[in-house]
Formats: sequence, structure tokens, C-alpha cells
Amino acid sequence: MAAHRPKHNLESFTLYMAPYYRKSPFWNSTVDAGCTSWDVCNHSLIPNQYPTDELTEYWHLVNEVSVWDVNCERQVEITGPDAAEFTQLLTSRDLSKLAVGQCKYVPIVAPDGGIVNDPILLRVAENRFWLSLSNSDVLLYAKGVQAFSGLDVQLREPDVSPMQIQGPKSKDVMTALFGADHEVLSLKYYYCVETTVGDIPVVVSRTGWTGEVGYEIYLRDGTRGDDLWEVVFAAGKPFNIMPGVPNDQRRIEAGILTYGCDMTIVHNPLQVTGMERLADCLDNEVKHIGKEALQRVRDAGVKEKLVGINVEGDAFSTWMTDFWPALSGGETVGRVTSYTYSPRLEQNMAYAWLPINLTEEGTKIDVVSPEGTRSATVTTLPFFDANKQVPLGANA
Repeated sequence: MAAHRPKHNLESFTLYMAPYYRKSPFWNSTVDAGCTSWDVCNHSLIPNQYPTDELTEYWHLVNEVSVWDVNCERQVEITGPDAAEFTQLLTSRDLSKLAVGQCKYVPIVAPDGGIVNDPILLRVAENRFWLSLSNSDVLLYAKGVQAFSGLDVQLREPDVSPMQIQGPKSKDVMTALFGADHEVLSLKYYYCVETTVGDIPVVVSRTGWTGEVGYEIYLRDGTRGDDLWEVVFAAGKPFNIMPGVPNDQRRIEAGILTYGCDMTIVHNPLQVTGMERLADCLDNEVKHIGKEALQRVRDAGVKEKLVGINVEGDAFSTWMTDFWPALSGGETVGRVTSYTYSPRLEQNMAYAWLPINLTEEGTKIDVVSPEGTRSATVTTLPFFDANKQVPLGANA
């Protein structure tokens, strides 16, 4: 399989370190673990390469257990007597039945229905919500909404830094870390609990960016990053735990999107395959900022959609550094936003924005890559495990 990390002249690029790029509380530990390069996401440095190659990391994630520093997932904390009402204003997803300790994937919407971000929402307490997000300034947007909402809420970015423990042996690691009888081990998919690792304050959720069985540990004291890293790796040593980086192959297999790449604020949830269900309060009494705009979009019908495509041929040998044109009848009709090769499925997978008349499963298009033009076929999403049986694990 070809590597998908930057090659050729891109290796000469240097990232300039500066204070406005936030370093993770796990920074020193990732350096000690052998991290050799970082990316910038949500104003934060995120590891993007260890000495292991990408194929090794993929199979380790699928078969064993990996740890990622995802400090770039910053939290917008919403508290106060009107926290639930305010949180609902921000999203097109109906939160009326969201219980304390429950999580949901939610689009944050603008007045025109555009997607501001697509975080995981955690209801940590009755009047305390976290929007766990990356790559857009949702706190600033929420502050603007707060100014005109008339609601009694407080907004801030708390001292919270997550790491992800992902893979089929992640539950073994959590058992070693917390003990078999701890409430963490009975968490269902998309639920969370506030607890401690020894004396380190954390929130733990059954979520992740992989489509595998997994957990996220949200460190609640930035001075304890190296301590948490050390105890996690001590607990995981018998299970061959390994540091890794966010894995494009596994996230695309699972139909997981990247904000700012696969969709932006110019797109709305009704245009994104799989996200339509998250605009589920257009015909009830629930109020949210983009409601009227999304009703108009629904009534008029969308003109383009983000879909999955399979691209013919072997794996591409280059990293995708620009959007690729999508063609129909020799004319440019859309663009490819993300691409990877699945070692498990042995096929090229990608997301593409296409006109609505070209989004039916089985439709043929062409994709123009740096390695030439190839045929592609629109397919269903996700590419693998459509019923999410893998991440559900034993706690369905």
C-alpha cells in the first residue's frame, strides 16, 4: 500500500512554532514517545507522525489499541439556568430528550442554516454542556448568539484536554485503568461520566473519531498531562498500547467527516449525506437559529450533496493537498474533498460534492487527480459497518 502522508518537496516545509499555536498538556509525552511532526488544527498543535508508518498504525488501531493526543478538540462550555435552552438554539438536532451523561453528534448552525461546526455535545451535568469541537471558532459564534439571546448563560473554554483510546482492546485498557466494577466500564456508546484517574480529574466518554470501540478521556487539569499519559500507558502495556495519530483510513471507512475540508459554513446539514437526520426539529416547537432557513432549503430541495465515491485503480501515491475536480461528460461538476485507500476493503474511498442529479448510488463520474483522471462510482455511506456494530461493542 502506498503511504498517504506528504512526500517529495513537501518534506522541506517547516512549521514555525509560536505561542499562538497551543501546545497540548501531553506535548512532552508525545515528544518522548517519538512524535516527529505536527499539524495545526483549531489553533492547536496535533501530532501527525510517529516513527511507525501509516499502514502499521491502521492495523494496530483495527486489531489492538492506540492512543491519540487530540487536544485540538477544544470545549465550549455552556452553563447557567438557561444552558439547555441556549444549547438548543445553536443546533438543528432535537435535544429535548438529551439526558445528563449523554452525548450527541450535533451540527451547530448559522441563521442561514450553514454549518458552523459539527461537534460532539456532552451533557456533563444538568446545566453544564460541552461542545467538543475542532477547526472553527464556535466560542466566538456562541458569544454573538449570547449577546442577543436574552438567556442567562455563561460561556467559556474550560481547562479540558482530551486524549482518545481507540481499538478493540480499549476496554481492556480502561478496565486496567479504572477497575472492572467502575462505572466507566458500563458506559454505553455516546454516554459520558465525570470521574478521576487516581487523583487526576477527568470526564470519560464512549466516543471517538475511528468507528472502533473507543473512549475519550477529557483531562480537566492541564498541569497533569504527563501524569495521565504515564498511567494510561502503564495500564495499556499488557495490551500492546501504541501512540498514533488521527487515522484518515478508519475515519473515512466509518463515514466520519472533517469540518473545514468536507463541509464548511456555506453548506447546510440537509446537503450532507448522513447529516439530514440531524435536522430533526423542523416541524415541531423546538427553537433553533437556523430553523426557518432549513425549512426553506427543505421545501426548495437541495441542489448539491456530499456523497461517498469509490475511485477505480490502485492506491494513489501522493497525499491529497488540494481538492480534486469531479467531472461528468468532461465538464467540472464538483470536487473531491477527502480521499484515502482502505487496506481492509482494498479500495479507494473519497467524499465528493456533486449536483443532486449525480448523487444516486451507482452514478459514474470522473476524478482528476495529480496522477491522472480516473473513473469513480457514487456509493452509500459509510463505506464500512453501516449499522455501527463495531463501536457499539458489548455495551450496545
